[in-house]
Amino acid sequence: MPLDDSMCLTLVGIAGAGKSTLAPLLAAELGWEWLDTDRLIEATHGESLQAVMDAAGLEGFLRIEEEVVSRLSAQRCVISTGGSVIYSGKAMQRLRLLGPIVFLDICLPVFKERVGGAEGRAFVCPPGMCPDDVYAERRPLYAKWADFTVCTDAMEPDAAVRRIIHTLKGDAA
Repeated sequence: MPLDDSMCLTLVGIAGAGKSTLAPLLAAELGWEWLDTDRLIEATHGESLQAVMDAAGLEGFLRIEEEVVSRLSAQRCVISTGGSVIYSGKAMQRLRLLGPIVFLDICLPVFKERVGGAEGRAFVCPPGMCPDDVYAERRPLYAKWADFTVCTDAMEPDAAVRRIIHTLKGDAA
């Protein structure tokens, strides 16, 4: 699964898995650019992600996210996604066309430690669900789309970057 300069590398996973931390580190290591789809949504709509979510509602926000991500056209870019992108098959198909997808996985206790109840965080949580429910619902979806998984529970960012690059090159990590 070697990378070439016509591709992108996409990071998916639940909030707190390390997507926004690892993406710029991977981009620097590869000599590529970094794109955060949540920041792209903010730039497209001219307001914070939480404000977009509040104004559009859950379904509206998911449509906005799908529209923005499914129109991405980039090369030589590490893409960090919002955790809810996994709900859109159309967006995930687009990301798959751009290159490999890496699922950054964390266990539930680490998710709870890093994210808590998701207060103060733009976290898509359907009515009647708690963050633990969302975690359980999304994990198999991330795994389904991923080319490979890296567990970032106890891994330092630099080690996670090395593991991802070694896996992409087909080396033992």
